[in-house]
Amino acid sequence: QVQLVESGGGLVQAGGSLRLSCAASGRTFSRYAMGWFRQVPGKEREFVAAISKSGTSTHYADSVKGRFTISRDNVKNTVYLQMNSLKPEETAVYYCAVARSGIITSATMTQGGYDYWGQGTQVTVSA
Repeated sequence: QVQLVESGGGLVQAGGSLRLSCAASGRTFSRYAMGWFRQVPGKEREFVAAISKSGTSTHYADSVKGRFTISRDNVKNTVYLQMNSLKPEETAVYYCAVARSGIITSATMTQGGYDYWGQGTQVTVSA
């Protein structure tokens, strides 16, 4: 069984930064792409960023390009999301997930492209 544990969420002022971490266990981490999503109550879970198994390819939602950076450490079995210039509308629960493939495809921008999910970490951006 795969376990994903997110951390690093919290309260930050608009324009501030946070770094989320997601520690994985129970699967060969380096074989699979990883992704970050976010969700606001009452809305669909939204794709944020994805990274290939090797870390050489990344993809971002247009809304976060230039401000967020996804990275991974295959030795530590951890994926990160560095979030800069945060906006109040980005207040959400952020989830990491293990993709079904090792590369970034159209599927890795959708929830259906992922097998396992973490429990989420709350990010609150105050105005």
